[in-house]
Amino acid sequence: MNNFRETANFIWSIAELLRGDYKQSEYGRVILPFTVLRRLDCVLAPTKEKVLDKLEQLKKMKIQNVDPVLNKAAKYKFHNRSLYDFDKLIADPENIAANLRDYINRYSENAREIFEHFNFDEQITRLDDADLLFLVTKQFQEIDIHPDRISNTHMGYIFEELIRKFSEISNETAGEHFTPREVIRLMVNILFLKDKNILTQKGKVETLYDCCAGTSGMLSIAEEYLAELNPDAKLEVFGQELNPESYAISKADQMVKAHEANNIKIGNSLSNDQFAKAKFSYMLTNPPFGVEWKKVKTAVKNEHEQMGFGGRFGAGLPRISDGSFLFLQHLISKMRPSNGGARIGIVFNGSPLFSGSAGSGESNIRKWIIENDMLEAIIALPDQLFYNTGIFTYLWFVTNRKPANRKGKIQLLNAVSFYEKMSKSLGNKRNYITNEQIAEITCIYGDFEEGKYSKIFDNEEFGYNRITVERPLRDENGNIVRDSKGQPKPDTNLRDYENVPLKEDIRKYFEREVMPHVRDALIDESKTKIGYEINFTKYFYKYSPLRSIEEIKKEILDLENEIEEISKESINT
Repeated sequence: MNNFRETANFIWSIAELLRGDYKQSEYGRVILPFTVLRRLDCVLAPTKEKVLDKLEQLKKMKIQNVDPVLNKAAKYKFHNRSLYDFDKLIADPENIAANLRDYINRYSENAREIFEHFNFDEQITRLDDADLLFLVTKQFQEIDIHPDRISNTHMGYIFEELIRKFSEISNETAGEHFTPREVIRLMVNILFLKDKNILTQKGKVETLYDCCAGTSGMLSIAEEYLAELNPDAKLEVFGQELNPESYAISKADQMVKAHEANNIKIGNSLSNDQFAKAKFSYMLTNPPFGVEWKKVKTAVKNEHEQMGFGGRFGAGLPRISDGSFLFLQHLISKMRPSNGGARIGIVFNGSPLFSGSAGSGESNIRKWIIENDMLEAIIALPDQLFYNTGIFTYLWFVTNRKPANRKGKIQLLNAVSFYEKMSKSLGNKRNYITNEQIAEITCIYGDFEEGKYSKIFDNEEFGYNRITVERPLRDENGNIVRDSKGQPKPDTNLRDYENVPLKEDIRKYFEREVMPHVRDALIDESKTKIGYEINFTKYFYKYSPLRSIEEIKKEILDLENEIEEISKESINT
């Protein structure tokens, strides 16, 4: 096996042993924790004897808290004090279950927790009862996945490939777990683009947070980027993940990198924020698309009503069917104060651009973000780019420290044509963005100029006054019906609405667009609301002239002739 793809394929092939005793949808429950366990085993192998020797010394010294010392001997922030490793486990087939449990239970607590979230003990029993435990363990013992052979980056690819395959055969949603790597690279490029001077300072420490961390793909790519840019800089990463298996993989990844694994938390970021008081300099995330937030409704609504802008959701609550804007508000609440500032990159579908009319939760959230000059840019991506959906997606970049030339401005970048076709589809993913295209998109963003793919607007361009147009109620004789104060009563059946651009005078708009058609119309100014929407397509729409009638007629005649010929051939045969 010369590379990580061959390793991923070999690990995948082990699942064949489970056929018959496990449903296909259950394969991941065995393969994923075994892959993590083997990775940790390979990582600790070079220092295994040193840890055991140190343990014997510490026993004689009667030291109570031995973990820090053993971690140091292991050269990681975790260790294993069992006499067993994979080689010794397969040397005793008759006691494989008991020995494997001993091996796992003698990991340090932070590593043991990973296998608890996999519910791995249950799988050990089930595999042992089916006489499969030794066979599976033996297969994994034959794989060398030490970091010297399979880098942390490539190990991330292996986990993602396994998750994708297991999700595909069980009709689950792989995309809930991870984002295509080329999308992450693009986001990281843009997130850090203007900060190279800051990030290249010797000894610089920055923080990065992902509230939907998955298997830590975004965090890992960002770390790699910064390491290439400045080996002396340090990016301390933090993440929270809801899915127990993804959380376990993410935490294991941080442990193998000798990072602070406790920076990865489990739980729902919206209802159980594990970083309630934290502020970060960078944030990246890909929240689930169009997923309802009914399960966390009580907690979110209470925070909104009781804390307002003192909490995370002061700007408003979106409709229950799509919680995308809750995640963005959550991230905004964690931006470092403006003196240091923060930058956010988030993946959305099209809904947050325009859903909800003026006064709705979504519109109020857009209004708050734009009027506070936090929305820097939106990039439209190609469709069929993600594993679990073929829809078009959009990258939003939000910050509280816009550079001077971007203040009061929003850049829209249309990158829907920047893709290549994949030779083989992966779920819904049929397209990918090349490295050259990532570089080109990054340059278009960085240049901040009007062009074929880039449009720049004042913030107010996306705002409008939603006016209520009333017409008087009339009796059967056509006379206006008035209230007790002598004012015309509105006819609710004739009520209408107009969206007037913020940059335009309402009265002039009304006289030009409404009065020529409805002479008795009035504006109920008490009902005027300010709304915001971003009609992305409108700004990049290209008119295609309609075909001539002659051209259409000719096409119809050609089709009729073709059908007639086919019919004749059918009769003759």
